[in-house]
Amino acid sequence: MTQGKRYAVLGLAILAAGGLRMPFERQLTVDLHEAGLLPPKMEQRTGEKIGQTFSAVSLGGLRTLVATFMNLRAFTFFTEQRWSEVGDTYELIVDLAPRTRYYWDTGSWHQSYNAASHYLYGSELPPLRRKANWRASIVRGREFLERGIRNNPDDPILKHRLGTLLSDPNKIAAFGNPGEAYEQAYEAYMSAASLDNAPGFSRRFAFYSLARVPGRESDALELLRKIESEGGRLPPTINGLSYTLKYHENPSRPVMALIDSIFPSRDAAYETLSSQWQRTRDRFPMFGVAEAIALLESDLGIAREASVLRQDLPLPLNPDDYFAPGK
Repeated sequence: MTQGKRYAVLGLAILAAGGLRMPFERQLTVDLHEAGLLPPKMEQRTGEKIGQTFSAVSLGGLRTLVATFMNLRAFTFFTEQRWSEVGDTYELIVDLAPRTRYYWDTGSWHQSYNAASHYLYGSELPPLRRKANWRASIVRGREFLERGIRNNPDDPILKHRLGTLLSDPNKIAAFGNPGEAYEQAYEAYMSAASLDNAPGFSRRFAFYSLARVPGRESDALELLRKIESEGGRLPPTINGLSYTLKYHENPSRPVMALIDSIFPSRDAAYETLSSQWQRTRDRFPMFGVAEAIALLESDLGIAREASVLRQDLPLPLNPDDYFAPGK
């Protein structure tokens, strides 16, 4: 056999071996991706954004490093208040490192909090543009965080962050119906609480959210009783909501007897319920609160002119006030 024929036969053998290996290697790659041992394949649009470094980054070894440098670039955009570039940069970063919680959390925070605050207080845009950008920033931050959860379904911190965003009194107006936002916050908190390494207070925050959903009072009371059954000292906010929900369940029950069954003292009851009455921005339910305050003030000897019920209540946050003409 001539030397040329030998090379031809060798080449055909290599091609044949490669063809036999391809199905095995393809399945192996799929298995490694599913097991989380290989990072997800990069989208082509990511490569287009990175440019000439795409071929190197695609190999996987440099993706985390490039994401780190892109994060520094995003910080520069943040200091310059270039919010669109901040959002776009984090879109690229999470393409590179989709399993790094920090990038999802930080990217959402920049949009929902930093950019939104800029449009609320510091922007020189016309009022209607500021309002539109304020809402769009919060919604974009929410959607970004929800994508982070879909990419990291076992991460309780991202789910807890979503609950916090949805129930934030400074943001809730951007989501439309507050009751729906509180219900979605409750679901996010409960989903977080169901996972290992969840924050210890996720279920308590779920209760705070559910208690503010109209029509879900009995469900909130059921969750409260599970929390109470675990024992331990309950914070004043839970005691205040416990009163309103139990009053709602049975309005004919003597108010002072209900108060005494929940609070460590009548002084503590008055302090908690007075604070709850004045926290209008938190949209807590107020079933029986005015009646309880009046009875407690009489019992504690508080002068009528000093009554909490006679004081002006702070108005709930209304973003429209910040975007009125001339603001």
